[in-house]
Amino acid sequence: MENRESNLLAMRPKILQARVTENMTIDEQFQNKTIRPIVKLQNDLFIEVFKNYIRKRKNTFYNLTLEKKLLYIENTIHKDMKLRNSLKGMIIGQFTVDEYLIYIKNSSALNKRMMGIVKDRLQNNIQLLEQPNYNLI
Repeated sequence: MENRESNLLAMRPKILQARVTENMTIDEQFQNKTIRPIVKLQNDLFIEVFKNYIRKRKNTFYNLTLEKKLLYIENTIHKDMKLRNSLKGMIIGQFTVDEYLIYIKNSSALNKRMMGIVKDRLQNNIQLLEQPNYNLI
């Protein structure tokens, strides 16, 4: 019989650069072993969620310069609690029970790490956030 934990772990991409060593803090180990693979797995969903966020805010994002778009992403991730909680939920929902038990011991610091990684991902994929051109169809 398949179980949730083995299915979750099997779905996660491997990130070779995200090493885990005994010299690292528990938070760093958790970030590299758990958070980074989950964020990579959820990347396409995060892109679509942010596109929806842009649409709901009257598409003002599309009129900004590149520098201001990067700042917009950063400010949004840090200040919009509703979006932030939604993004955190998309990550936490992919935790195993054991991972969740580790997470709740230091959730505040781990939340900062999670949101930093999501912000970086969105900024690095900014070309995927460009305004869709529906006239091409």
